[in-house]
Amino acid sequence: MALSRIDHVTIRVNDLARSRAFYAEALGLVDGARPAFPFPGAWLWLDDRAVVHLVGGGESSADDTGAFDHVAFAPTDLESTRARLGKAGIVFRETKVPGLPLHQLFFKDPDGVSIELNVALEK
Repeated sequence: MALSRIDHVTIRVNDLARSRAFYAEALGLVDGARPAFPFPGAWLWLDDRAVVHLVGGGESSADDTGAFDHVAFAPTDLESTRARLGKAGIVFRETKVPGLPLHQLFFKDPDGVSIELNVALEK
């Protein structure tokens, strides 16, 4: 078996509407089709894939994400990414990866899940 990519992440959320709005504003993900599961949730799409699955009715607190640490995405442009997060009022921290042409931005979603954005820089 060979793996080619991460398929999706699932996040338990306390407020489904708030989290839907957050991922749309912060990352530009689109609320889309989801099977008729017997529990509340949403699938957020990037192009032709549902990459973030939200499950509503979570009992987590902002400082407890269980064993789940973070999810990472790769935006194409650093400046437009900074602008998008700033417009959404999202506080983030930045770092450059030592020895690699990679810039990272980190922030949390409304339920305390860490989001990492990896932007490839020109060499």
